[in-house]
Amino acid sequence: MFPSSDNAFSLSTLFSVYASITGFMMLFRKMLNDFMPMQLRSYLFRLLDQLFTPKSNNLTVIIDEKFGSESNHVFEAAEIYLRKKISPDTKQLCVGKTTKEKHFTISIVKGEEIFDSFENSKMKWNYVESEENKFNEVKRYSKDAPGRGYYGSPGGSWGSITLDHPSTFDTLAMDPSAKKKIIDDLERFLKRKEFYKRVGKAWKRGYLLYGPPGTGKSSLIAAMANYLKFDIFDLELSSVQNNGEFKRILLSTTNRSILVIEDIDCNAEVRDREAENQERNMSRGTVTLSGILNFIDGLWSSAGDERIIVFTTNHKEQLDPALLRPGRMDMHIHMSYCTSLGFRTLVSNYLGLDGLNHPLCEEIEKLVDSTEVTPAELSEELMQDDDID
Repeated sequence: MFPSSDNAFSLSTLFSVYASITGFMMLFRKMLNDFMPMQLRSYLFRLLDQLFTPKSNNLTVIIDEKFGSESNHVFEAAEIYLRKKISPDTKQLCVGKTTKEKHFTISIVKGEEIFDSFENSKMKWNYVESEENKFNEVKRYSKDAPGRGYYGSPGGSWGSITLDHPSTFDTLAMDPSAKKKIIDDLERFLKRKEFYKRVGKAWKRGYLLYGPPGTGKSSLIAAMANYLKFDIFDLELSSVQNNGEFKRILLSTTNRSILVIEDIDCNAEVRDREAENQERNMSRGTVTLSGILNFIDGLWSSAGDERIIVFTTNHKEQLDPALLRPGRMDMHIHMSYCTSLGFRTLVSNYLGLDGLNHPLCEEIEKLVDSTEVTPAELSEELMQDDDID
């Protein structure tokens, strides 16, 4: 059978219209490309896409562990919040407890999802880990602990333990006037945020603790942290490979913290600032004195607020004078041998004896003032027997 003339006419008309439309579209596309700027075309296409694409009510909020170079407090708050949202549907949990902690810590593991609701809005929490953060992770085993201690670990990252050191200013075997001077300086530092801002200085304070071994330098640091409720970051310079890594790991410390570098006199690089020695140190890939000074009072010193830097040394005279000047080490605290006033504090701590109620106290105090004995040595003797007599 042959198609009728009406069908043939309809097909020819259809092809004619199709050819006309196709030609028009090609002409329109050419004119669009030739006469309309690319930026305007992109804008029109985005506008059309928004008009004809159904809108989604879903919103994704990303909370990173780091905010710039500092820890993200929102991330820490989210971790604590999610511990209270663990349900029977949760498949995996992370449980841990260190010897210093009094309670177990339970948290969700990475990859776990938790469903929640807030003001009639459904929420889904997803704990993910990006590849770039795997090898530079700050582990906090007790986020809601009142104080934490951090120690430098290989590779420039930080490990952590809960700070539970019992040392306070009341238990320190120091002269009361020296303790009062330190406390007053700490209080003044905390209250002078606007002052530091007005004079154009970073809100930080440097303390140099120097004196013989066993005189209580570490105990003083713990007492400062307990008094201020600051975290402690303890860094071993020997574990840091170069100035770049030194700067990177220090920038990862938090505000309201004490950075401690103990026995800094044992690091040869901070005792010699000669140019040739600096070049030799750089070739060995170690932290140099210039690198330390640049972080303490250089441009990077303003990368945090309410920070205290503490250096300890047994031999102050071996340190480069550039490290000791005000603005770097603002307050030098001499941790001397024990005095009679310090001995009274030790007797009160270990034996519960206040004042001079024992007949031997006066005689022992005279001996303490006339000899060079450290608080650590006296403490060991007082621990030998609980009997006061």
